[in-house]
Amino acid sequence: MLTVYNCIVNQHDLRLVALAALICGISCFSAVNLLHHIGRSTDRNRLAWLTIASTSTGFGIWATHFIAMLAFTPGIPNAYDPGLSVLSLAGAVAVTGAGMWVATLRDELDYHLVGGAVLGGGIAAMHYIGMAAFEVEGRIEWNLLLVAVSLLAGVTLAALALRVVLRGSSLPATLAGAVLLTLAICGLHFIAMAAVSIFPDSSIAISQHTVAPTSQAFAAAAATLVILVLSATALWIDLRFRRQKLEVDRMHGLANAAVEGLIVCDGNRIVSVNDSMARLTGMVATTLNGRELGDLFDERTASDLINFQGQPWEAELSNRDGMRIPVELIARSIDYCGKPHNVVAVRDIRERKKAEQEILRLAHFDPLTGLANRRSFSSRLDTEIAATSRDAKAGKGARGGHLALLLLDLDRFKEVNDLYGHGAGDAMLQKVANCVSGVLRHGQMLARLGGDEFAIIAPNLPDPQAASRIADAVLAAMREENRLSAGGGLVSGSIGIALYPLDAEDQASLISHADTALYRAKTEGRDTYRYFEASMGAEARDKRVMEHELRQAVARDEFYLVYQPQKEISSGKMVGFEALIRWRHPERGDVPPSIFIPLAEDSGAIGQIGDWVLTAACREAASWENPLTVAVNVSAVQLHNPNFSRKVHETLLKSGLAAARLELEITETALVKDMPRALASLRQVKALGVRVAMDDFGTGYSSLSNLRAFPFDKIKIDGSFIKSVDTNGQVAAIVRAVLGLGRGLGLPVLAEGVETLGELKFLDAEACEIGQGYYLGKPAPIEAFGDLTGHGKRVRARGADRQDGSLVLLKPSVRSA
Repeated sequence: MLTVYNCIVNQHDLRLVALAALICGISCFSAVNLLHHIGRSTDRNRLAWLTIASTSTGFGIWATHFIAMLAFTPGIPNAYDPGLSVLSLAGAVAVTGAGMWVATLRDELDYHLVGGAVLGGGIAAMHYIGMAAFEVEGRIEWNLLLVAVSLLAGVTLAALALRVVLRGSSLPATLAGAVLLTLAICGLHFIAMAAVSIFPDSSIAISQHTVAPTSQAFAAAAATLVILVLSATALWIDLRFRRQKLEVDRMHGLANAAVEGLIVCDGNRIVSVNDSMARLTGMVATTLNGRELGDLFDERTASDLINFQGQPWEAELSNRDGMRIPVELIARSIDYCGKPHNVVAVRDIRERKKAEQEILRLAHFDPLTGLANRRSFSSRLDTEIAATSRDAKAGKGARGGHLALLLLDLDRFKEVNDLYGHGAGDAMLQKVANCVSGVLRHGQMLARLGGDEFAIIAPNLPDPQAASRIADAVLAAMREENRLSAGGGLVSGSIGIALYPLDAEDQASLISHADTALYRAKTEGRDTYRYFEASMGAEARDKRVMEHELRQAVARDEFYLVYQPQKEISSGKMVGFEALIRWRHPERGDVPPSIFIPLAEDSGAIGQIGDWVLTAACREAASWENPLTVAVNVSAVQLHNPNFSRKVHETLLKSGLAAARLELEITETALVKDMPRALASLRQVKALGVRVAMDDFGTGYSSLSNLRAFPFDKIKIDGSFIKSVDTNGQVAAIVRAVLGLGRGLGLPVLAEGVETLGELKFLDAEACEIGQGYYLGKPAPIEAFGDLTGHGKRVRARGADRQDGSLVLLKPSVRSA
């Protein structure tokens, strides 16, 4: 170290030494800044940055060497070989560039150190080639130890400098790297100069082609100017890059806050992407930079996207695994780092597509069974009707000229829901769908229209009888499913069939006629099928008209009540009346109850009618001077209404009728549907003081168990058992048994349908207490019984107030028509 110190202090002009060190520091600072840009650059501009950095560094090493050589004072004439001087400059640039290229290939320690060592070799090459260009009138000898130390110092410090610089781009790392590189250049130079010993020798002449030190100084000055220009350029580039980086980081931070993927591109080249875009593609964000839009989207999308500024554009994105992801793209122009760029918003629409598919499925398919719904059914039926019509006009008889529509409705399906719950009902509908679908052929369609209604479209049938074979197969499959599913099988089904073009020429008529045939199948035994016939259409239209008129009958005051006497058989004493409804239609005349009551029950109008009957009967009975009872029959629907007892209570309060004078007649079939609910309603009614009678005893189910389950106040023997009771021994035995049962239970027994003196005498002989029938009194308006009810003020039943509700009328006897 002392030798080096003495060399610098005693053999050099310190002012020029300081200048050389300053030039070296400037060039080194410029070199490390440019080195950062080489690492960040793409393959396309990497060579340009490498050329600029190696040129700046090489010129800096060369200028440092020759300025320091100008500071060297050997004391004898000296000059410089121009060829070797230029060679030393070229070697410095080339070897330095090679070192930087190696160091920036990969961000790894060994690449950094090897590249730095190569750069140190470039410094040494420049110095010793430059020393070879130095000519002096004397002999030059070298201290090999100091030469080796100079080489070791230059290579080591240069390797450390590149490692420090390439580990981080912060300002402290940049300054530390510049200092280490400056030490590598200056250290190698001055240690190598300390290794030189010059001995004057007049026999050694300086070549005439050499350059004087003054001229070399101008060359060094020119190199210094180049260094300053390159350094200033590098500093400007670095400052500009830092500003751009700050802007890019700020924009990238904002972009990362977006849920949608964002791509900034220059033309079709991707400049930057946000984290959402990286997650969408499954790639690292930095790997996407520099790629083309065509790598992510198809070529048409990549080329057309820029032409649809601000307009949504649906496309497919290719992710890392090659999967195609549906996306929505919107492109806009922005100013990015001072240049116009395009930003593309990429929205993942997989969930939207999935929702659209689900909406489409719900729009066309039944969610419970997976079958086509009414909308799909209607569209398909229109299509098949049009196709059949075209084939018929074209004379394509071989294809098949018949289109069959089969409407399937489950029998008593409502009972399944009522008894077992809607879950069991849904499971049954799914079973029906699977069962029926299994027997249909290709091209035939099964749809669920709603509730327990299904439809089958069977096109291209060779003859009308083919539809019956389909119906037979469907019903047979349902029966087999019933047989195999003990305790949990299917209810039966009824099918109506209509044919196009035999039965109808449009969709509405075809559906209407198939529905008419279905209704006929249900009324003729169920678990069967019927073809549409022209006569059915007239009946169905008349039925629908009557349903409509029946709904208006209460409002139009078309109903009235008649009363049939109930008398003690032994004494003939009047005990009460049974109220019976009649319908006087303005055009049809008197419509029999046996016709309109079932129609009212099927259409749902029975609730309104039942309300009217109960109110009218109670209001009429309350006006009688004699406290006779009034009996009103109650149907199953009325009994199972949860508000039934409240309605009875309100009617009694409004009419003023004593509860003990009202008798409700309940059929056994009304109890079977839901025994617990029915018994609960009857107990509530009895708590009001109203009497309850079992009507039509012996014709229902489990009569004895019903009597045991609920304490009825009276038993009514059905009229079918009273007919010819005086001449038919078997009937007489049944009636005697019932009368004995009543006496055993302490219940009075009323015999319905007493129509002859013989029947009356038999009942009297068997101690039957009460009778009712044509022989004892025919049904008539209450005015006909004025002597029995008294002469108090009466309010006509047909003018009575009507209340809305869900009560259902009694089932009137045919005999009272």
